Amino acid sequence: MTDTERPAEPERVRAPNIRDVARVAGVSYQTVSRVLNDSPSIRPETLQRVREAIDELGYRPNQAARALVTSRSRTIGVLAAQTVHYGPATSIQAIESAAREAGYRLSITNISSSEYASIKSGLDYLMSQSIEALIVIAPQVRVFEAINDLQIGVPFVTLEATGLNTSHSLWVDQVMGARMATRHLIELGHTEIMHISGPQDWIEAEARMQGFLRELSDADLRTRAPILGDWTASFGYYAGLELLRYRDFTAVFVGNDQMALGFMHACREMGLSVPGDMSIVGFDDIPEAAHYAPPLTTVRQNFAEIGRRAVALLLGELRGEVEMNHDPVQPELIIRQSTGRRP
Repeated sequence: MTDTERPAEPERVRAPNIRDVARVAGVSYQTVSRVLNDSPSIRPETLQRVREAIDELGYRPNQAARALVTSRSRTIGVLAAQTVHYGPATSIQAIESAAREAGYRLSITNISSSEYASIKSGLDYLMSQSIEALIVIAPQVRVFEAINDLQIGVPFVTLEATGLNTSHSLWVDQVMGARMATRHLIELGHTEIMHISGPQDWIEAEARMQGFLRELSDADLRTRAPILGDWTASFGYYAGLELLRYRDFTAVFVGNDQMALGFMHACREMGLSVPGDMSIVGFDDIPEAAHYAPPLTTVRQNFAEIGRRAVALLLGELRGEVEMNHDPVQPELIIRQSTGRRP
């Protein structure tokens, strides 16, 4: 095929730039720049015209160029571990949405372990991205002990309550959630209640265990040593097969919904009815919990709300606002068909 026969390449469409926005809005490009950088000196009618021009043209600011001009990256760092679990994944999704709405982006790094070197490496990487603020989502006490020792030069918030630095913490009240679950079983007449906990050293697992034990103590009921699990359905299943050989309890508070699913499987295999012979309460209210057989009574955590609240807190601190709300997010008991009165 000759050059004259070869089809012409389509004309490349140029992306709109800041001067295009200025032309459509009828303002200077410096005014558009001030709008993009949240300058308080812009009149409301001018702000509206510029925003309408941005929407009309589909203009997208070049974040790298803006960082060079303003010395601001408009980036929030997220240091995370165990993001495959429903809770952290849901929180990160909410954080990303809230940050984007505020004109920020995320830089996320996952730490491979809770060892000090891994945590410091993750923080060093995020700081190299010139982050303006930091959110820490990690399950283990050791991570937050390291965070507390390291010098973090930007506003930060942790999404678990360890008691190490409450001025930087946001959390769902795990102890209250566990007490609500245990109290529900007690109110149904159960007096012999087991607890299958999450792994040792996990912040949530310890808090839920403490809530369970406190509620039993307040009700003057016998306490049994909790079984330390690993959050998986497989552990719940095998623990259930072992525990149900003795049948000296009528209810179980399970540390998360996945292990509760496994325990339900064990009940079916042992020929037991849920809730006729055994009542089961989980924790988290994952989307599948409503579709277990039977649907699972569980404690709902609002992971999305805590993610949104974390971004709002950090943006407020960046703006110099002093009064920040660190009150815990309250859990909610969701009663379904896996719990009933003591047989």
